[in-house]
Amino acid sequence: MAQTGTIYLVGAGPGDPDLLTLRAARLIESARVIVHDGLVDPAILALARGDAQLISVAKRRSHHTLPQEEISELLVRVARSGQDVVRLKGGDPFVFGRGGEEAEVARAAGVAVEVVPGISAANGAAAAAQIALTHRDASSVVSFVAGQCKGLKDQDWAGLAGKGRTLVIYMGVKTAPQIAEKLMEDGLSPDMPVAVIENGTRPDMRVLRGLLAGLPDLVEHEKVVSPALIVIGEVTARDDVALAVAAQEAAR
Repeated sequence: MAQTGTIYLVGAGPGDPDLLTLRAARLIESARVIVHDGLVDPAILALARGDAQLISVAKRRSHHTLPQEEISELLVRVARSGQDVVRLKGGDPFVFGRGGEEAEVARAAGVAVEVVPGISAANGAAAAAQIALTHRDASSVVSFVAGQCKGLKDQDWAGLAGKGRTLVIYMGVKTAPQIAEKLMEDGLSPDMPVAVIENGTRPDMRVLRGLLAGLPDLVEHEKVVSPALIVIGEVTARDDVALAVAAQEAAR
């Protein structure tokens, strides 16, 4: 009977291959089987060995190549065949990456699992945009929420954004109108500064700025596509940030 392999839940970071951890890069380069999300940058997949089996389980809005339960079953099945498998996820596996669910299934099946953290999309994209998620003069609290969850209108976001706070919204492009409406209904000022970071850390990164009331129009007018993060808070409107990003974009 073949020895059971190990499932490696690996964070691919926000996109730039240079931001991979050494552990992640070594596992990608040596793996024979890689199960990857759709948002993993092709430049990262290109690090895989030539004979590696690359299995895409891309998730798009309202369409999944494989349901989550089947992805977890696939990982266990590969490991039970005696092979190690790298489960490659954008950002960090445990930040909106469903890594916790996959780790639970692996443990329940008696399969060894190792988590290799990655730079989260929020940390990576904000750093590339030179937006400090915390700042002594502007924010001492950071919250992360998913903008594509079921029952968005029924969730309580009161207090997550406002004076001295930063709110980072994952997967919020399609629901930007509902997000803006919800936050304003919860008492957030329509004039609260916002930023949308598209393709953070990648060569085609865009940083768009505006106000909360104009967020839906900004997303629509600029034709923002995923991967993109929405950052809401005073940290997005600091003059030093705007100047730094303008210089960065001019140098490209």
